[in-house]
Amino acid sequence: MATVGKLIEYLDSGKFLCAYITGAQAKRLRLINQNGREMNLPLSRVVHCSEKNHSVELPREELTRQLQETAETRKCLMEQINLQEIWELTSDEPSDTFQPAFLAELSFGKDADDDIVAAFLRSVFMDRLFFKYKENKVIAHSAEQVEQLRNQREKEERIQALIAMGAEFLKKVHSSKRDLEIGSNGEECLAIIRDFYIAGADSKHADIARKILKAAGFNRPHDPFHLLVKAGIWDANENIPLLRNNLPVVFPLLGIQQAEMLLQQGVDKLFQDPARKDFTNLRPMTIDGPTTLDFDDAVTVEQQGENFLVGIHISDVAHYVRPEDPLFIEAMQRGISIYFPEGQIPMLPRHLSQGICSLIQGELRAALSFMILLSDEAEVLKLRIFPSIIKVARRLTYEEADSLIKTDPELAILNDLRRKLRNKRLDAGALLLPFPDVNIHIHDGTKVQVSLADTDTPSRTLISEMMILANTQAARYVADRMAPGLFRAQKPPRKRVVHGLDNDLFLNSKQRKMLSRGELLINAQPHSGLGVTQYTTVTSPIRRLLDLVMQHQIHSLVRREEIRFTEEMCKDFTSVIGRTLARANNVRQQRHRYWLLKYLEARKGQPHNALVLESGPKRTFLLLTDILLNIDLPTPTRNRPEPGCRISVKLTRVDALDNTLRFEW
Repeated sequence: MATVGKLIEYLDSGKFLCAYITGAQAKRLRLINQNGREMNLPLSRVVHCSEKNHSVELPREELTRQLQETAETRKCLMEQINLQEIWELTSDEPSDTFQPAFLAELSFGKDADDDIVAAFLRSVFMDRLFFKYKENKVIAHSAEQVEQLRNQREKEERIQALIAMGAEFLKKVHSSKRDLEIGSNGEECLAIIRDFYIAGADSKHADIARKILKAAGFNRPHDPFHLLVKAGIWDANENIPLLRNNLPVVFPLLGIQQAEMLLQQGVDKLFQDPARKDFTNLRPMTIDGPTTLDFDDAVTVEQQGENFLVGIHISDVAHYVRPEDPLFIEAMQRGISIYFPEGQIPMLPRHLSQGICSLIQGELRAALSFMILLSDEAEVLKLRIFPSIIKVARRLTYEEADSLIKTDPELAILNDLRRKLRNKRLDAGALLLPFPDVNIHIHDGTKVQVSLADTDTPSRTLISEMMILANTQAARYVADRMAPGLFRAQKPPRKRVVHGLDNDLFLNSKQRKMLSRGELLINAQPHSGLGVTQYTTVTSPIRRLLDLVMQHQIHSLVRREEIRFTEEMCKDFTSVIGRTLARANNVRQQRHRYWLLKYLEARKGQPHNALVLESGPKRTFLLLTDILLNIDLPTPTRNRPEPGCRISVKLTRVDALDNTLRFEW
């Protein structure tokens, strides 16, 4: 019983302490412990209470000395205790629950005094493998429990060793001035902190990663990133959003094997398809950027009396990639090709996207040709769709096409039709809202240059109008046959501030915020932004799953075969495409912002031109006009800027890795 004069033991931060009871209440004790400290202790925290009474009327120093001497005695007695031997002896007992004094006597082979019992209990608490202490009794673990606890202990010991090794390794990585030999242990450590930096608390070994970093003294959020860069695991501008979203980058073996097999087939078999039209007599042209390698589309035009036969020839990816193929399944995982300033992640392997499916000048290629007869006023008179064989005769860049557009007969006709097609869409309520392209160029992996390119040039809008024409006619073709498909739709804007063609950056920015959200449906609906009654996309099957799916659907209709995808399958595609596009766009936007911030890092402290978009009571929203980046600032109390005005703001802080950006007025 815990009364005044008893010597007790209790645990404090995992350490046993001896103390005398100097005062006792029902549930609390007044103590002086072996460190000479007087304190109150809940009765429930007492592990052992002596049978013997002690005088507590002695001086504090003497009481402290006695307690320290007792603690040392018990510590020495612990060295004589072999818990495993005692545990093995208890296995013959009918019960697994024992009095501490009984087991202490077994251990020492004699009557157990207070010191022996306390030493035994200390051993049980220090080594919990064989016994546990509960409600003043000692319970022996079963053989199965011991095995489980032993395995757990070994695992914990390995973890502690890994933490110690990992911390030392990270210190070496940080201080190394040359290539460091990593080894298998180093690789394991780097893999753990890599996963932790990418997934945070959701990573498999988040707790171990935190402990390794803490032990090594790396406590800042981006320390793992810099260590991985220094170890040569990551590039200095590693695409972290890509890793965090776990987007597929490498193609699976089955997909690569299919792509290589398709390359070996060649194109000669195309002529054996009776439904495939030989259009090699035509002279298609591609018009793209100077660095384009995956050519989806080519155009032709010929005058027929007062009308014009426009050919919009799209790479026939569906001929090569069937729904049951590994490459189609992989395309469903990717959804779209993603383009970054430093490279791209294609939806299809480069064997196809830049090879056999790309409409390369001078090469025979499978195509799906939309032959559209237009009147002189660009009215659609007739549509015919053919699986075809084409050979691109001319490859032009946008700049080359712009320079030839008035003198080249074909380009001149297409340009005239382009203007009329665009005006028809504008009359139907289309919103063009042209915005310059932000082109980011990276030199030597570090130096970033940003330039703006006009998207409203004649050649760019020529191709744009031809693709909109083909996509609109494809949607009508499928819808008129009551077939399910994938259709893009958009309701009218919530408010209209732009009418007709307007190149005003402020008004176009304002109008964009008032647009209704685009929808992906299985039945055709109007698309307000484009000014058409139905719309889909079929013109980029190399880089978009939606276009590939619709190409298959059109093939089955043109060839009068069983419809390729049912309504239920199309519903599933809307979910797949919505999910993959959202993920891909999120990564692309984050990466785009990263490179713009890298560009700004070299321009800290400099003034930057900005357009005021909104000026609210608390925040003012602006657009940096040189790089088209949105920012916001606290609205000044005086001289509040007016929306639409252009001002200069000062860059005070920027960190691309941390995604922080701060400006001042």
